[in-house]
Amino acid sequence: MDVSQGRKGQPMAGSISPAGETFTGNRALHLEEPLIFELDAQGRCGVDLDPAPAVQDRLGGLKRRAPVGLPGLSEPQVVRHFTRLSQKNYGIDSGMYPLGSCTMKHNPRLNEKLARAKGLGDLHPMQPDSTAQGALELIDTLAHWLKTITAMPAVAMSPAAGAHGELCGMMAIKAAIDVRGEKRGRVLVPESAHGTNPATAAACGFSVDSIPANARGRVDLDAFKAKLGDDVAAIMLTNPNTCGLFENDMIAIAEAIHDAGGYFYCDGANLNAIMGRVRPGDLGIDCMHINLHKTFSTPHGGGGPGAGPVVLSAALAPFAPLPYVVHDAAGYRLVEHDEGGDAQPFGRLKGYHGQMGMFIRSLAYMLSHGADGLRRASGDAVLSANYLLASLQDVMSASFPGPCMHEALFDDHFLKDTGVTTLDFAKAMIDEGFHPMTMYFPLVVHGALLMEPTESESKETLDQYIATLRALCARAKSGDIQTFKDAPRFTPRRRLDETAAARKPVLRWKAETEGTSAAQ
Repeated sequence: MDVSQGRKGQPMAGSISPAGETFTGNRALHLEEPLIFELDAQGRCGVDLDPAPAVQDRLGGLKRRAPVGLPGLSEPQVVRHFTRLSQKNYGIDSGMYPLGSCTMKHNPRLNEKLARAKGLGDLHPMQPDSTAQGALELIDTLAHWLKTITAMPAVAMSPAAGAHGELCGMMAIKAAIDVRGEKRGRVLVPESAHGTNPATAAACGFSVDSIPANARGRVDLDAFKAKLGDDVAAIMLTNPNTCGLFENDMIAIAEAIHDAGGYFYCDGANLNAIMGRVRPGDLGIDCMHINLHKTFSTPHGGGGPGAGPVVLSAALAPFAPLPYVVHDAAGYRLVEHDEGGDAQPFGRLKGYHGQMGMFIRSLAYMLSHGADGLRRASGDAVLSANYLLASLQDVMSASFPGPCMHEALFDDHFLKDTGVTTLDFAKAMIDEGFHPMTMYFPLVVHGALLMEPTESESKETLDQYIATLRALCARAKSGDIQTFKDAPRFTPRRRLDETAAARKPVLRWKAETEGTSAAQ
């Protein structure tokens, strides 16, 4: 349907109000909001600026010939516009985020207060080490606890996100193989892996060889062993895996890959399910990235921010990237250049040294919880997921038997012959006030619905979520297809043709395109 903005002051096509219900298109406090460019009035500005003095430009003929294209608005208009847009957002402070594989949990306000503390919130990355001793000590302390939690001897703190951490780990593996003078170009990746895993392996120049899953949703151990050879560099495995299941053959997999001369990379995106209970280093893992923004409460989504430190085994520790923090008699300092000795860093992964705001929040989370609190958090996350699984498996189709870890996975078999798809079901959830779960992932499950409630949600919230899904299941099976096809009905914009919009997106607003649809 048409989801474009209308003319100023007129009801909008596809607005939250049926045409003619209100003159403005508003629905009480649900206010219709045009694009900021449609509010533009030439010459209007939120501040008074003195005319710029005449100067001879040095732009070499590149002087702007047309207006910059920014809208002119008064200060109240700008504030109201962005406030109204923010009210249309769904966030973790608004309600439950059951996104599987994402771990969107509550971020304690204590963390935010500390991240804004004087002396931390106003640090500059180029100030001398001598003036940032507290910050460097904080990084070193966080690194210590990451190593303790994972039972790994070294950690690279600079990676900026999970996929960046994957890149760091695989580059360390590649550096270790190069030092050995071997030609190993193949990486084994389970078919249920996060999509970034094979992408990272390919980006490092490796070929990707997929490993099938067994009937229990875990890596098929025999199929894995059959693919081993002297050209295998590593296996990239997620544990708990993307189906929400613990890979119980971890030690056997580690022993087999090491006997073949390869390394064991573990995707640590799901550490929230096992922290304080399982130490990855005890499982034979050589390197693992940790999504601080998933496990230790830092808010993420919408493009950032994130942090992905990588813990390393003794075999890979020498190849950790620059820079890294050291502590000696002179205090804390950043090692910016290769100083020789046993260290053989593969280079610099990014500018400066990681995401300081994320480090502060994560350490605050760790210290406020303590070892017992972290253990309880992971236990509560698993308990919440299993509560969903047990409460829904009689009306929805669970993809694998038995208990799950941190997320419950369902497929679309329960919707068979109803005419309702996974997408329809998720859109109907929006009308009920819930953010949809992860849809159609992992790809190994048809029509997947992957739910991760985390430890942050109360039983009352989970019960309401369960009751809502059960009601939607009953409605789908009653034959009320149209309700699902029309959903969402109460959002600022209705459902659009997502395929056409993806193939023919309108990425830039132009005044002459008013009245066109997003799919044109």
